[in-house]
Amino acid sequence: MLLRGLTWLVLFQLIGSGLNALFLSMLPGPIIGLVLLFLYLLVRGEVGEPLSLAAGSLLRYLPLLLVPPAVGVMVYAQAIWEDVWAIVGTLVLSLFAAFIFCGWLMQRLIDRQGRRGEEP
Repeated sequence: MLLRGLTWLVLFQLIGSGLNALFLSMLPGPIIGLVLLFLYLLVRGEVGEPLSLAAGSLLRYLPLLLVPPAVGVMVYAQAIWEDVWAIVGTLVLSLFAAFIFCGWLMQRLIDRQGRRGEEP
């Protein structure tokens, strides 16, 4: 069962990498494969037992994927500190942009829901 689920995951990643090499060079292959897997699961309507078992087994090792970025932050702490104001400014601007977009989107959705409630 585990091998079958891992095969599905690797197959979608391989398809995504193939599409990346042939057509969509601006997106990473694993991301394309992830989107294709998501669409496949939406069409199918359920996650099968093999895929669920494989994903659960891989999730146990997810914290190991966070170790290299943490080490990189520690190694390059001096370089990060030199550009701390540029980083903080970028984070603040992106936060405000996200707030504005989310507020605009929420208002649009509220207006849309209100129009739906008014229709007979």
